[in-house]
Amino acid sequence: MKSSLKKVWITLWRPAAKISLGVLALGGFVAGVIFWGGFNTALEMTNTEKFCISCHSMRDTVYPELKGTVHWENHSGVRATCPDCHVPHNWSDKIARKMQASKEVFGSIVGTIDTPEKFEAKRLELAQHEWKRFAANKSLECKSCHSYSSMKWDEMSPRAQAQMKQAAVKDQSCIDCHKGIAHHLPADMASSGGIVSELSAASQSTDYSKGDTYYSVQFLPLYEDEAKTKDGGSLEPASAVKVVDIKDDMLQIELNGWRKEKGFGRVINQDFGMNIPTAALSKNAAQSSGIVKGFEQKEDDVTGLKWQQVTATLWVEKKNFVSDISTVWTAAKSAYNTNCSVCHTQPAENHFDANTWPGMFNGMLAFVNFDTDSEAIVLKYLQNHSSDFSKAEH
Repeated sequence: MKSSLKKVWITLWRPAAKISLGVLALGGFVAGVIFWGGFNTALEMTNTEKFCISCHSMRDTVYPELKGTVHWENHSGVRATCPDCHVPHNWSDKIARKMQASKEVFGSIVGTIDTPEKFEAKRLELAQHEWKRFAANKSLECKSCHSYSSMKWDEMSPRAQAQMKQAAVKDQSCIDCHKGIAHHLPADMASSGGIVSELSAASQSTDYSKGDTYYSVQFLPLYEDEAKTKDGGSLEPASAVKVVDIKDDMLQIELNGWRKEKGFGRVINQDFGMNIPTAALSKNAAQSSGIVKGFEQKEDDVTGLKWQQVTATLWVEKKNFVSDISTVWTAAKSAYNTNCSVCHTQPAENHFDANTWPGMFNGMLAFVNFDTDSEAIVLKYLQNHSSDFSKAEH
């Protein structure tokens, strides 16, 4: 036994050319410790908010956005910084993320996103990369602080409780529903903001004829006269109008609908008892007997309000109309399916009646990036395909 140990000792310390094996092994171990310590120190230095905002493309864009959210300042005093949300906490995923982030650093160095304007142009692409990563790991960084198992269901609103319990069962990624919770949503999200531009492009090929019906694709100003000197109000998107006359680039149109007799009756709705707006008239136009003609009167059994069937004749510019409403509904349906199915359980269009949909839809708007025209189009699509109009089971 002693002779064996002696041989090992001699082997370790026998000169290998000029340096013994033992010294080489010890030196390698010390060098490894120094390297590993230096590597981890450098890694942790890049894991700080100070490092993240050292380039002005981050400091001047997403950083101020974060400072205006509950993740920065709240009643509990817990702050989530850049690496808390964007760097995985386990080591292997952290290294992979660092390698991925090197592209962003390179982009900043070479000037791809070195100005706010360039950053905004790339915001959608950058956001989609992060959303894809969060979807793949089920928002692991979020769940290091927010845990489904730690949630107090009884302290939530009934609606939030129902949705969060469904998310917990599926271990759903937080970012599915909470895009834009820490930073601004991209302004040019093609899944939603493209509705109006798409419909406006389609409207350019519309041929107008007297007596035919057309459908607006966005909010349009109305006028009392063809010279556009007197404000007549505003036409809602996806509203049907009948062309009475055509003069150069102006259309004289006829609007048919119902209005509540209470007040000035400025809002013309699509049908009796349904809050589906077709147009909001100016006060003068609403009270003008030369513009608005009244017919049948009915009382709404639910609200007790009296409604009057009316026809209004006004002028509008000859553009932004399509001849087939299905063109509008197809675009609206696509936007609804794309934006609303990724969050909570998507309600079928006929799950609610026409007057219930506005309240439900308004609750969804915080999670999507619709412009005003798109909001009106999608809501009108839902109302026109609600249980009031659909006999199919939901």
